[in-house]
Amino acid sequence: MVLLACVFCTFAMTGLIWLIQLVQYPLMSLVGKELFVEYEVLHCRNITPIVLPLMTIELLSSAWLAWKPLQGQGILLIIGCGLVGLIWASTFFLQVPMHDQLSQVFNAEIHTRLVQTNWIRTILWSTRSAIMIWVLASILLSRSVQP
Repeated sequence: MVLLACVFCTFAMTGLIWLIQLVQYPLMSLVGKELFVEYEVLHCRNITPIVLPLMTIELLSSAWLAWKPLQGQGILLIIGCGLVGLIWASTFFLQVPMHDQLSQVFNAEIHTRLVQTNWIRTILWSTRSAIMIWVLASILLSRSVQP
């Protein structure tokens, strides 16, 4: 059950981060200075209830799986947990401060940095998804070959 929660949250966040990276963040530059602050505040208010539970469940389930690995998947689950730590670090040390600044006033340079630094999370979540596919496939394949 913990594995399924982890896989679900990882896949959900991977899809969301690609949507944010390719659609949401780039389109922010088209809002216009006069409406940008309101837009940014609403973006943060509306996205947080979606991503925070998913990220929290992913963090907790990843930590659990790294602590209690499944069927010889220990190193991959530890690496995956480390990636979650990097995602959280990027979120709270890079993206959140930029969102805080943008919620005060539109700044094209900060917006550009937000889009650029968000590639960190996009790549990390994509890597996590690949790891979770490998872990899940390995477990399922090992169970299918057992008598």
